[in-house]
Amino acid sequence: MSASVLRLYNSITRKPFGHWLFSRLICFKAPYFGSIKPRMTMLEPNRAEASIAHRRSVTNHLGTVHAIALCNLAEFIAGLMTDVSIPASMRWIPKGMSVEYLKKAVGTQRGVATPEFPPYESTEGYELPVDVVVTNPQSDVVFKARISMWVSPKPARA
Repeated sequence: MSASVLRLYNSITRKPFGHWLFSRLICFKAPYFGSIKPRMTMLEPNRAEASIAHRRSVTNHLGTVHAIALCNLAEFIAGLMTDVSIPASMRWIPKGMSVEYLKKAVGTQRGVATPEFPPYESTEGYELPVDVVVTNPQSDVVFKARISMWVSPKPARA
């Protein structure tokens, strides 16, 4: 799937509204992410960027972007980055996440996901730590996440 997702991203984002359409297609495949309406802005092996707009539907009682909306943004970009980075013979699933809320999240939030080390092919499963940093429009870091992705060989086809 990784090569096909990256191929789709590279072809569709060259067109008008391509980033929006790609993001909607991902949300169609994984509907829960549609709740934050993410906008993928960059996707390549070992790096992904996306943003979410500050809208009423993602705010908390303080009028700031809700903590869980930031977690959803982190998982969205970390998952896509992992998907296009791992070898075709491997698969992935999130195993855990630790987060830090550093500042009130006001305005459009931009997240960047990068792995601690490049994913590799293996006959054994391994943990791939992915770091996500979310910044506000002033480029202040408001949120950090570390997501543990479990990367393992795809089962042999019968």
